[in-house]
Amino acid sequence: MYPFYWLISELIHLYIWAVIIAAVFSMLAAFGVLDTRNRIVWTIGDFLYRLTEPALRPIRSVLPNLGGIDISPLILILLLEAAQMLLARLFFTLIGA
Repeated sequence: MYPFYWLISELIHLYIWAVIIAAVFSMLAAFGVLDTRNRIVWTIGDFLYRLTEPALRPIRSVLPNLGGIDISPLILILLLEAAQMLLARLFFTLIGA
């Protein structure tokens, strides 16, 4: 049971890091720090977009338009942290600790 909890917890943790990296990458590309015409930079950006966009899109559709500010990564990180806490609580309730 513990390896399953550990695996799910680590996957959530890695996804949180992927969301953070994708947000930073997006800002750097928007400000022109990263050249997205470079094939390697474009490939990394495309990978991060495909990894995080399925989770961010539903959040963006619910949020009101805030101009140029996108807070959907922050909300997703908070939801993932809440899911991780809920998972820990369920696990420790099941094992009786």
